[in-house]
Amino acid sequence: MRNIAIYGAGGFGREVLTILHDNNKLEEKWNVLGFFDDGKVKGEIINGYKVLGGIQDLNSWPHKLSIVVALGAPSVKKDIIQRITNPRIEYPTIFHSSAIIGDNNTVKIGKGCIICAYSIITTNVIIGDFVIFNLSCTIGHDTTIGEYSSFMPTCNISGEVNIGECVFGGTGSKIINRKNIGNHSTIGAGAVVIKDVPDNAVVAGVPAKVIKLKE
Repeated sequence: MRNIAIYGAGGFGREVLTILHDNNKLEEKWNVLGFFDDGKVKGEIINGYKVLGGIQDLNSWPHKLSIVVALGAPSVKKDIIQRITNPRIEYPTIFHSSAIIGDNNTVKIGKGCIICAYSIITTNVIIGDFVIFNLSCTIGHDTTIGEYSSFMPTCNISGEVNIGECVFGGTGSKIINRKNIGNHSTIGAGAVVIKDVPDNAVVAGVPAKVIKLKE
C-alpha cells in the first residue's frame, strides 16, 4: 500500500477521501494518513483522520508521500501546488470506480487529476495536470483541457472543445462542440456556452455571455 494524504480538509477533501475508500474496496492500494490544510488546526480530527499540518509540514515530510490536492478554485490550487517543494511528494491521478474512460488507448490524463463518481471521458481526449471533474461530468471526443482546470458536478463538455488552463466550470454548465475556452475563464453555473470564450472572462446565462473580464 502507498501512503497518501489529502491537501484540503474541506467538503471536497472529504469527498476525495470517499474516492480513496472506494479504491480500497476494490484493491487495498492506499494507506490514508490524513489531511494537510493551512486553514485547520494541526492535530484536529476530521472524518476520523488527523490534520497533519500545512504547507510547511508537507515540505518537511521525511518520507515518500502521495498527495491529492482537493481544491476546486483553479488559481488557489495552482498556488498551493507551486508552493509544495518537497521532492518526496508525488501526485497520483485518482478515479472513482464508477467513472468511465471510453478508450484507454486514446485518452491521455496528466498527473494529480481527480475524476469523481459517474464522470465519463470518451475518446481522443487530452487532459493536463491537476484537473478536477466533480460528480457526473461528461467530456466528449477530441477535447483538450489545460492544467489546473476544475469542473463542478454535471458539467457537459461536447466534442472538439479546446479548454485553456485554470478554467472553472460551474455546476451544470454546458459547452457545445468546437468551442474554444480561454485561459483563466469562469463559466457560471447552468451556463450554456455556444460561442468562444476569451481569456480571463466570466460568462453566465443561456446562452452564455461575458459579464466581466478579470483583472
